[in-house]
Parts: sequence; structure tokens; C-alpha cells
Amino acid sequence: MDQKETEFVDRMGLVMERLAGTRTMGRLYAWLLICDPPDQSLTDLAAELGVSKTMVSTVARQLEAGSMIERVPTPGREHRYRVVRGGWAQVLRGQMAVLPPITDALGLGLSLVGDDRAEQRALLEETRDFFAFLVRDVDEALERWEEYRKRPKDDDQGSG
Repeated sequence: MDQKETEFVDRMGLVMERLAGTRTMGRLYAWLLICDPPDQSLTDLAAELGVSKTMVSTVARQLEAGSMIERVPTPGREHRYRVVRGGWAQVLRGQMAVLPPITDALGLGLSLVGDDRAEQRALLEETRDFFAFLVRDVDEALERWEEYRKRPKDDDQGSG
């Protein structure tokens, strides 16, 4: 890995930490985005990232479970991985799955607070409406994203 690649990989490690992942998770994902060939063995990943093969295996399974990377079929027992297209959209869908139960819980809270407690009621309504808005808006945004992904790249020329 050269200096610029190392900087990119390390920055993505910090990004993933901010997203509640691990630094190694971000570094592994980043390396798979830029490495050549685009699929790498656990041994190669461990050597390139300077971490144990066990750590790489654990993180690769986590990223695979999150639909961010996939295992590439090989003729032998070697495990090779590559980045999956659409992985971030899948992560967002998974994260947003917690929103409807939040809105339901806030609805329950509203049923407990009478009209005589206007301030609490207003706070509950605002919070419930915020999460309901996110549920609706994220679904619409993901639909628009899928449409955007299908467009030819030439459609983006001149729209800057």
C-alpha cells in the first residue's frame, strides 16, 4: 500500500468508527474498494492491513453479514472477498428498520399523556412525527437512489 492508499484506508477506518463499526472494518472495506485484483484472500488482507488473519476473518464475516462484501467462489478452500454493489443502501435499510418500532413506542407514549399536559404531548408528537418522516423519506430516497443507479452515466453530464 502506498502513502495515499494508506491515508484513504485509514480515513475510512475512522469513518466506519463514526458509523458504529470498527476501524478495521472500515480499513478492510476501503482496501477492497481500491485493491488490484478487486478480490483478496484473508491472508492477503491480513498482510496488507497489518492485522491478524483471525481479525480479518471476523471482520469479513461481519461485513458479509451486512451485505457490504461477498465471498468469491474459489476452486480450493481459500476465502476471497470483494465489495458488493449496493452495500451501503442495504446497511441504511437495516439501520432504518428500527424506526417503525420507535414510532409505535412514541404513539404509546402519546396515549399515556392527556391534553392537560400540552408540553409533553407536543414533545412526543414532534418526536413521533420526526421518526415517521424519516421512515417515509428514507424509503423514497432509496427508491430514487435505485432509479439513479440505473441511469446511464452520460445523463449526469452538465448537471453540475
